[in-house]
Amino acid sequence: MKQFIFDTPEQTKELGQRIAQGLTAGDVLVLNGDLGAGKTTFTKGLATGLGITDVIKSPTFTIIREYQGGRLPLYHMDVYRLENGGAADLGLDEYFEGDGVSVVEWAQFAEDELPDDYLALTFKRTGQDNQRQIEVVPKGGHFVALMEEL
Repeated sequence: MKQFIFDTPEQTKELGQRIAQGLTAGDVLVLNGDLGAGKTTFTKGLATGLGITDVIKSPTFTIIREYQGGRLPLYHMDVYRLENGGAADLGLDEYFEGDGVSVVEWAQFAEDELPDDYLALTFKRTGQDNQRQIEVVPKGGHFVALMEEL
């Protein structure tokens, strides 16, 4: 596990850019944290690091947004609205085993669908303006190695 404290949204984006450099097709990132804690800001940095130039928006009302045009496609998911079930019907495994990188917000509502290996990030506000604490926990050898490179 690694923990970061960032004072600006730009630093959160930079973490996303740095992590993107080591990602490969089929990688899954799980983002946890309250609304406004920095999950979408991080995903914007991740997209930039993958070479995606599209405007990244929260997928809250669409569940899944797909972005192409970078080194790898990015599949940005918000499964909060599936808190009462339905994740199994979305075919998430096709994304997780596919040609891109999947970012899953509120993954506890699709826990049974997650692969064994993923990178978990938890975002917390510290109470000081824009400051955020981000805890990163690798699940699986590929992500352990990725975190050692950071």
